[in-house]
Amino acid sequence: MSKKITPVRICITLLLIIAGLSYTLPRYGFSESIVVKDSLTEAQKRLPENALKGLNVAYGLQVQLMATEPMLQNPTNIDVDERGRIWVTEAYNYRPNLNGNQTTPKGDRIMILEDRNGDARIDTAKLFYQGPELNAPLGIAVLGKRVIVAQSPFVWNFYDDNGDDKADRKEIMFQGIEGEQHDHGMHTFTFGADGKLYFNFGNNGKTLKDSKGNTVLDQDGDEIGPKKYKQGMVFRCDPDGSNVECLGDNFRNPYEVAVDSYGTMWQSDNDDDGNKGTRINYVMPYGNFGYTDEMTGAGWNTTRTNMEDSIPLRHWHLNDPGSIPNVLQTGAGSPTGLLVYEGKLLPEAFQHQLIHADAGPNVVRAYSISNQGAGYGASIVNIIKGENDRWFRPADVCVAPDGSLIVADWYDPGVGGHQAGDQTRGRIYRVAPASAPNYTMPAIDFSTVEGALQALQNPNLVVRYHAYNSLQQLGKKSVGPLEKLWQSDADPAMRARAFWSLVKMPGVKSEKYIKQSLKDKNPQLRMLAIRASLQLKGNTTDVLNTLKLDPDPQVRRECIIALHHNKSPEAAGIWADLATQYDGKDRWYLEALGVGADGQWDAFFSAYLQAVKDPLKDAAGTDIVWRARTDKALPYLEQLAVNAGLPLKARLRYFRAFDFNNSPAKTAALLNIIKSNSANEIAIDKLALSSLNPTSIKANAAAEAALTRVLNATYQTKDYLDLVIQYNLKAEQPRISRHFASSFPGQPLSGIIEKICSSKDWPQW
Repeated sequence: MSKKITPVRICITLLLIIAGLSYTLPRYGFSESIVVKDSLTEAQKRLPENALKGLNVAYGLQVQLMATEPMLQNPTNIDVDERGRIWVTEAYNYRPNLNGNQTTPKGDRIMILEDRNGDARIDTAKLFYQGPELNAPLGIAVLGKRVIVAQSPFVWNFYDDNGDDKADRKEIMFQGIEGEQHDHGMHTFTFGADGKLYFNFGNNGKTLKDSKGNTVLDQDGDEIGPKKYKQGMVFRCDPDGSNVECLGDNFRNPYEVAVDSYGTMWQSDNDDDGNKGTRINYVMPYGNFGYTDEMTGAGWNTTRTNMEDSIPLRHWHLNDPGSIPNVLQTGAGSPTGLLVYEGKLLPEAFQHQLIHADAGPNVVRAYSISNQGAGYGASIVNIIKGENDRWFRPADVCVAPDGSLIVADWYDPGVGGHQAGDQTRGRIYRVAPASAPNYTMPAIDFSTVEGALQALQNPNLVVRYHAYNSLQQLGKKSVGPLEKLWQSDADPAMRARAFWSLVKMPGVKSEKYIKQSLKDKNPQLRMLAIRASLQLKGNTTDVLNTLKLDPDPQVRRECIIALHHNKSPEAAGIWADLATQYDGKDRWYLEALGVGADGQWDAFFSAYLQAVKDPLKDAAGTDIVWRARTDKALPYLEQLAVNAGLPLKARLRYFRAFDFNNSPAKTAALLNIIKSNSANEIAIDKLALSSLNPTSIKANAAAEAALTRVLNATYQTKDYLDLVIQYNLKAEQPRISRHFASSFPGQPLSGIIEKICSSKDWPQW
């Protein structure tokens, strides 16, 4: 229950204001607290002893300052081990060629910070490793004696073989990631409840190579690189780096993959700076996330049919068939570390929610996730806000074994972006309820089944890594206790962890637990049957036939995704059964259908037509036609595009859908639209022409006539220039030159068009 704001408390606050002190006045619920500004100068605000005075914290929580400079500097990423020690990657040598900053030839450091007496203040700082090859590493994951450090172009495995907290050797895990000293390269690794590692890189990464320099192959046997994938990517692999899967692409700069106990993946993504389009994503496996044009790779601001009406939406091609929706767009920002909080120490409002560090708006937030059909929505609750100190730049956030949050603060006037205004400062904070001021770790014994099982339920990922592996090594002795947890009424997330430990146990028949999962009343646990069956290469068809009519749309979403590149004879029929349950409203479900049918649209759409007969009878069918990538859908798409009963604005989406088909049948359909345009509507001609290529125009008299009509009608507009550029119409040079002779004297056509196209808002001529 919240404390009342009484006249006495207000009077106390006013007296403290007069005294120049700071006081926290609580509000009801978990809204942001009010911190009264004091009279510190800018220089005084930067002093470590004043670090807490610039921060607001959610009611019911407190922030403790654990460490500051000179103990650490420029922290980029952290991990917290089973003893509560904080491992830090630093970036003193960040971008000296751009900043003019000093560097040290010794290279950047990996530090181990420890609070030995539990007072939430760091007592000792150890140097785990420093070397000239470390240049602003962006990720660290502690896995026992092995420490994974991500620093493009490499991912390193460091090993502490003798347990003295010093790296004894290192080896390359991955390499070939482009962008040394680049913020958009390789980021950190996360341990999943399924025993896998999850990681990502930004849009500068481009490709992934193994320790020997060979390009890594994905789940389909294809090379991970620009030929198949675009921009930033999300990956999963076995702990040794084998069996790499690419689980999503076309992000701009995702910073960290957060995976809940069920195996659902989340991450944040940054926009092109300054466009207020940063976002939170549910990573739908194998999805395209829309940073650039899926077909051409063109940037988000390139003209296209049915372009979104605002930049934050346009940024992710959200009107295009094939772009996965965003859970939330958070405006301007510089998003960094992300986690799923599955602990109990923080108030209930933060449990089983995403917690995120965003250095741009100086905030650590929680996102309260809600189910929305086959997808998700979210609302924001701030945890820490640098309201009075805009140098607060949270770079990462982790959960300690006691359930508290540990926050790394880059502490700088900027947010990176290849600039650093300060090299020497950096802070580490702890966030916990005021009733839990001590940083005391639980006693953990990984050597016994009971101890390891208890540790498996810890909110800290390093503890869970040790627990998972101990239970696997203990083998059959672990099965009974794990089954008891799996079949209990415990927190479903804890049951999910027990499930993963059981199905991955060597010598244990996973089918037993998959069948139990199919019948569970909790949809999150039913989804486990699908995910585990896929990972274990089990009888996925039986699982899908059991769940394809499930009442929960998210379970059906997982069924659809499981059909991705599934070549079984039953796949098309299962997909059709799932497609007929689409309600015509749920974009998440529709995009899942697209993911499931990828590469097999002919067979899947044919099966759908057998089930529905007329796909244009309702919104569900027209959406599936819009999303389809098969020639079999083109006659229906053509009908929708020329349907005069629909406003032209409503038909734009169908004209845009033609851009996602490159077959001769698409060309024939568009030429037919032009030919049948008896009223010579310029808008219709223009839309059809925008999806045709120059060869098609030259071979068709009706199309050439339509092009002439549109050029004449749109002269001196943006649409005219778009067509000139698209078709490389050199014959239009005299008209353009006459118009711009006075503005661009003596310049060739290419130079004139380049100047016009670089205009920010493409004004009317």
